[in-house]
Amino acid sequence: MADAPDPDRLKFYSFSVFTQLNGAVTAGMIHLGDKLGIYNALAAADEPITTTELAERAGLDERWVREWAYNQAAAKLIEADTEAAAPGDERFWLTPEATAVLASPDHPAFGMGMFHRFPQTMAALDAMPESFRTGVGHDYDSHGPEGAVGIERSFEPWNRHHLIPTVLPALDGIVERLESGITVADIGCGAGGAVLLMADAFPNSRFVGYDISKFALERAEHRRMEHGADNVQFVDPRDEPLPDDHSIDFVTTFDCIHDMTHPQEMIGAIADALAPDGTWLLVDIKGRETFAENVAKNPMASLMYGISVLSCMSSALSEPGGAGLGTLGLPESKAREMAAAAGLTGFRTLAVEHSVNSFYEVRR
Repeated sequence: MADAPDPDRLKFYSFSVFTQLNGAVTAGMIHLGDKLGIYNALAAADEPITTTELAERAGLDERWVREWAYNQAAAKLIEADTEAAAPGDERFWLTPEATAVLASPDHPAFGMGMFHRFPQTMAALDAMPESFRTGVGHDYDSHGPEGAVGIERSFEPWNRHHLIPTVLPALDGIVERLESGITVADIGCGAGGAVLLMADAFPNSRFVGYDISKFALERAEHRRMEHGADNVQFVDPRDEPLPDDHSIDFVTTFDCIHDMTHPQEMIGAIADALAPDGTWLLVDIKGRETFAENVAKNPMASLMYGISVLSCMSSALSEPGGAGLGTLGLPESKAREMAAAAGLTGFRTLAVEHSVNSFYEVRR
C-alpha cells in the first residue's frame, strides 16, 4: 500500500502542477494580445491608459480587454497602476523591454512567432493519442498555413539583424564568394526569409529554397514575387530533387535537420550536392548529450521536450521508420557523427551567440 502523501508537500506539488496550467492559459492570452493588436495599441500609447482607452484604440469591447489586461498584469507581462479607485480605472503600459518582445516585429528579441501558432500547436493534442499508439506523427502542414506564418515570425526578426552581418562573416570566405556569385541551396527554407535576405544582399548569387511544406512554399513564392527576387527559386524536392553532381557551392539548413524523418539521408544528399570546396552552414537547436545535461543547462528544457512531442519529433516521425531525433536530438557530437558518415569531416563550431541555436561550418 502506498504511503499517504505529506500534506505540505502535497500542497506544494499541486501548486506546481497548476502553475503549468497557469502558463498554458497565459500563453493563450499572449496569442490574443498579438492577434488582436492589443500589444501594439499599448506600445503606441504615450502614457499609461485605461482599458476603455485601450479597447477604443484596438477596436475591441472594453470588458473583454479589461479581463485580458488583468491576466497580463497578474502575470507581470504588462505594467499596471493598482491604486485605482474602481475596476476599469486602472492604467496599463508596456516597459521598453516588453515593447521589444511583444510589439516590435523588427527587434531581434521579438517573440510572438511561437504564440502566433499557439492554437495550431495545441490543436495537435487531438492527434497525439493515436501517434502514441502507432508511433507515427504528423508533418508541419498538419498545422495549416498559420503554422507556417508562425515559424516565419519566430525566426526572421533575429535573422534580419544577424544573418548577413554576423553569421555569414563567421564562415571562412563565404561572403566574398557570395559577392562574386555562387549557387546556394537553403534546405528546409520555410517561408523563404533567409533566402530572400541573402538574395537581396548578394544579387550576383543564385538561390534555391527547398521545402516539403506546401503552405510554406506558397508563402515563400508570394514573398519572392513581392520582393521581385529574380535570383531566387522555391521548389519541392520531391518534384525537383537537390542535384547530386557537386554543383552547389553553399548549403544552409536552419533549424530543420532535427525535424526530418531521414536526416542521415538528407545529409548524404547534401554531401552529394556540395561542390568539392563547398560549405554547409548547419544551424540547429542547442541540445546537450544527455537528458540530465539538458535539464541542468537549459531552463526551457521542459518546453523543448513538450514542443518536440507536438511539433519537432512528430514531424521527424511523420513517416513509418522516421529517425525521431526531436527538438534536442542533435547535439554537436551527433551532428559531427552524422556529417562524418556522409564524408563531411571538416566540422567547426562558430562563435555565434544565440540563446537557442548552435552554428556549425561543415566541409569535406
